[in-house]
Parts: sequence; structure tokens; C-alpha cells
Amino acid sequence: MENTYFENNKVTVIGRVCSNPAFSHMIYGERFYMFQLEIPRLSENYDTINITVSERFFPVLEPKLGDILRIEGQFRSYNSFSQTGSRLILTVFAREITYAEHPEEHPDPNQIFLNGYICKPPIYRTTPFQREIADILLAVNRFYHKSDYIPCIAWGRNAKFARRLEVGTHLKVWGRIQSREYQKRLDDDQLVTRTAYEISISKMELELDIPQETECSENG
Repeated sequence: MENTYFENNKVTVIGRVCSNPAFSHMIYGERFYMFQLEIPRLSENYDTINITVSERFFPVLEPKLGDILRIEGQFRSYNSFSQTGSRLILTVFAREITYAEHPEEHPDPNQIFLNGYICKPPIYRTTPFQREIADILLAVNRFYHKSDYIPCIAWGRNAKFARRLEVGTHLKVWGRIQSREYQKRLDDDQLVTRTAYEISISKMELELDIPQETECSENG
């Protein structure tokens, strides 16, 4: 069963450390830190994603600004509560970290595979340039009866196919982790810039089985 959960959610990213590790939280006496990794796109832009790492890595490898790292792990979600409300935090939970070189030269430095269940009705729309898009919220089961709730975005024919899928559909997706900035207006009319994370789907596969029970609330 343990290996099954690991296989449901697999991430491999190669990029450059662009922030120093900062303390995030503690579980059962083990401290976890978060930093950001900058991963090149084919378009010469970058995706900047959160990485969560245990202090157990630090005696051997402590991420520093400019380091180029290869990280394997899982994409996880949890709710963060503050005075401005609740936010869904998405982060790569590192299971293996090694030094790497030249992420721009790697053929695919940003890979993710998810095996989960559609948790909300997909939202289908077209852009002003008539590009078809579908937003999918995928629930991916992990240990201790928890699930990660991961926003995904499908394009073109995948989007057209996804709009007909129902809640509870078992879906496998392959793609990359994408970051984008947006502006949010707070209650006091203040505009703040935030970063959204989602999976840009390159391939999807429908699994025909009996859906497992998955709580469709965004509690990681």
C-alpha cells in the first residue's frame, strides 16, 4: 500500500535555488524548511515553485542561492490560515535531492505524474484567442486517509474531452508544474500580487474503475 501512494504522485524537477530555506513547520519533532526553485521553460521563461525539505538533508546538502538541484518527490497541498483568510499552499515535498548542472540543457526538467479522482465539476472556457481550456481539481490519495487537492489545466482537445468528465472520475495526468502571478483584491480594497500553481497537462488517461472514497474539501 505504501508504494501505491508513492506511485500516485511523482515529481522530478531540475532548477536553480532562488531563495534561502526558511523554517516552515515541525512534525513529531522534525523541522521542515521551504525554499523556491526556478525551473526553465522551453519559452525561455521560468516557473518558480515551492520546495519543502526536511532538516535530515542538511548535514549532507543544504540548499543555497544559485545551487542547481535535481529534486524527486510529491506535489502536496495544505491550507495555511492567516489574518487575511485561508490559502491553499502547493509545494513539492522532497524525497531525494542531488546536485545537478545546466537545467536549461535538460530535455525535460519539470515532470509530474498524478493518479487521482476529479473532485469538482471541470470548468470549460475559451480564451479571447479561442483557445480551449478546462480547469480540473484532482484529489490524489496519500497516507493516513489524507488527500492532496491539485489544480490542473487542460488545453485543446484534452480540454474538450475533460469538460464531459464527472466528479469521481478516475484520471491519470502527465505534465509540468506551472506558476503564474495574479492580483487579488482584499477586503480593504488593497491589491496584492500572489502566485498560483497548477499542473499544465500534456497527456491524460481515463481509468475505468469504481471510484474510491475521497473527501472533496481542500484540506491536505
